[in-house]
Amino acid sequence: MVIARLKGLLAAAALLAIAACSSPGADLPPLPEGTASEYRLDTGDQVRMTVFGDPRLSGEFRVNDAGNIAVPLAGSVKAVGLTSSELERSVAETLRRNNLVRQPEVAVEITSYRPVFILGEVRSPGQLAYQPGMTVLTLVARAGGFTYRAQEEYVGITRIEDGVAREGKATRQTIIEPGDVVQVFERRF
Repeated sequence: MVIARLKGLLAAAALLAIAACSSPGADLPPLPEGTASEYRLDTGDQVRMTVFGDPRLSGEFRVNDAGNIAVPLAGSVKAVGLTSSELERSVAETLRRNNLVRQPEVAVEITSYRPVFILGEVRSPGQLAYQPGMTVLTLVARAGGFTYRAQEEYVGITRIEDGVAREGKATRQTIIEPGDVVQVFERRF
């Protein structure tokens, strides 16, 4: 009876030791692969808008917390969730509807994306500027590289999708999106 209890205790201790050795973030679900689609504006993005023939209406505009840009003379125009070409059409329609420009020709270019964030086992964690095509590995490189304690095979990414924060496990080759929060975990020795 004592031997049976001892075996049970040893088995439980072994399971606890194995559980303690598992790496942080290992139990996260895989992050769904993003679909290749046109970029949609969100709060914090900055655009350069040119209204041909009227420099008063042209300039750089930030998508505010309400999801709009403030167009001179025309007022607030919804931008969040739109592509740059959809925003061009929306601004042109607003200018035409308000009788500010008869046949407006509008061009919109994204000049600055909302930032990405990296935490955990990198040399310089914090907020970094997003660049299109950025991967987890290029983000880590811009943050000074991994520390000697870093789990280098995977990271955790928190991404806002349809207004809901989703967290998942991602590889070094995963494409980063503006607004992502990347967590580099500490490995267990």
